[in-house]
Amino acid sequence: MLVHQGRGRSDVGYAPARLGAGARATLPVMRVHIGCDHAAFELKSRLVRELSAVGYEMVDHGAIRLDPADDYPVYVLRTAVATAADLAAGVPCLGIVLGGSGNGEQMAANKVRGIRAALAWNEETARLAREHNNANVVSIGAREHDEDQAVALVALFLATEFSQGARHQRRLAMLDAFEASGALPPLPAPPAA
Repeated sequence: MLVHQGRGRSDVGYAPARLGAGARATLPVMRVHIGCDHAAFELKSRLVRELSAVGYEMVDHGAIRLDPADDYPVYVLRTAVATAADLAAGVPCLGIVLGGSGNGEQMAANKVRGIRAALAWNEETARLAREHNNANVVSIGAREHDEDQAVALVALFLATEFSQGARHQRRLAMLDAFEASGALPPLPAPPAA
């Protein structure tokens, strides 16, 4: 694990920053855990560089070198576990997992208790993952986007806050309860006859 301390980090985690020359979103500065396999090694390296430059505290869980035979669970699970541990400790953070399609990486991250990983494939899914679902990890497929598009999706994910909407909180509470107990949420009452 490598930690890259960005410049201008705010102790409260919300100093505004901008990512890259063409970034459109303002980013709240915080800790960001990141992990990838070989398919996204170059994208991860760029994200670590650019996010560190705007003040994020980047925690790189690998891959540390390009190895075409590596396996995404090795790095993605470490990223998700560290994200969940920081969140449980009250540390403002999010996670980024990267692979070829992003599918396996999202599935692996979601195996970790407390993680809500979303596969973002366009701006709307990146924004709604945070706004409606309070996702704490974004998964991006490096083979599905050029680097500029992928960086923009990450920037949008990091910049978007959870809406705190009652219906979204209710739905997340159902998921949390199921994760804790395995009990299904009750079915709604049938309509009156």
